[in-house]
Amino acid sequence: MVSVKDKLTLQEFMALPEGDITCELVDGEAIPKMSPKFFHSTLTGAFFVLLSQWSQNRGRVGIEWSVTLTRRGRDWVPVPDLLYVSYSRLAADWMQNEACPVPPELAIEIISPEQTFGEMNEKATDYLNAGVSRVWVVDPRAKSITIFYPDAPPQTKRGEAALTDSLFEGLQLTPQQVFQQAGIP
Repeated sequence: MVSVKDKLTLQEFMALPEGDITCELVDGEAIPKMSPKFFHSTLTGAFFVLLSQWSQNRGRVGIEWSVTLTRRGRDWVPVPDLLYVSYSRLAADWMQNEACPVPPELAIEIISPEQTFGEMNEKATDYLNAGVSRVWVVDPRAKSITIFYPDAPPQTKRGEAALTDSLFEGLQLTPQQVFQQAGIP
């Protein structure tokens, strides 16, 4: 007799013990997230510093903070490298040690050496379909940031091209600033 493993529910996934390996809930399975390498780690730190300065009194920035969403009709708990959620979406006094309960305005994914842009493109589309307003896919090798929008084609920015967006009023940031902050030549 063949036994079929039941898929994890959102509640079962959220009840899993925390460990050394970060997992995402995808199609009812706990999928381990890749371990970040040096460039990935320094870029995460650079984004955190730069976005935290801007987000004061606007919202919160989280590093590898899981978020509960829906993907293709199923519960989905991705763990973006960083996310930004405004206080208008998640109140400033919300203080729970759990996954972000609302779609954030911004999810940032940094491409690891084992990943492809195509994989991140698909994930960005899933984020947008789940209600995330913007997705930035960062390519450390190309030193580029591709911005995905729900209602327009993606745009790739390099060098001193501004990452301006009416959604992030007052944010003045360029790919060059991010890569310099991260110390990536």
